[in-house]
Amino acid sequence: MSFTSKIVAREAAKAAIAKLPKPVIFTNGVFDVLHKGHVTYLAAARALGASLVVALNTDASAKRLGKGPDRPLNNEQDRAHVIAALESASLVTCFDEDTPLEIIGELRPDVLVKGGDYDMSKLAEAKLVESYGGRALALSFVDGYSTTALVKRIQAGV
Repeated sequence: MSFTSKIVAREAAKAAIAKLPKPVIFTNGVFDVLHKGHVTYLAAARALGASLVVALNTDASAKRLGKGPDRPLNNEQDRAHVIAALESASLVTCFDEDTPLEIIGELRPDVLVKGGDYDMSKLAEAKLVESYGGRALALSFVDGYSTTALVKRIQAGV
């Protein structure tokens, strides 16, 4: 089976997730220029369960996050292929909203995982997952890795 079979349209994601081994872990992000911090985070998320679903911000959604006028550097299909090629990812899909709240409600993962910069007690997504008996966890960041910082270094010619 090719890694590209892990990439599913949002409309097909719920049915695809139903076939995955449980528990299903969910995370989301732009994952624009993949780096050590990303892959360490994704591997740690996958280690929490049997399957990892990664929901990527679409290009339009990523632009609205305010990371810079040229972001994302890689389009959503390219980003989906890179994430799908990772051993840690079981399924990759995209969402166009500003937050993953709606897609989480559709997919109902067992565990929501976010990066350590999020206060889980304040996230509507965490409250939603916990409302149906799921768990919401924040994982530590790998210090020193940031796509935004990398882009700034490249632009500065460093």
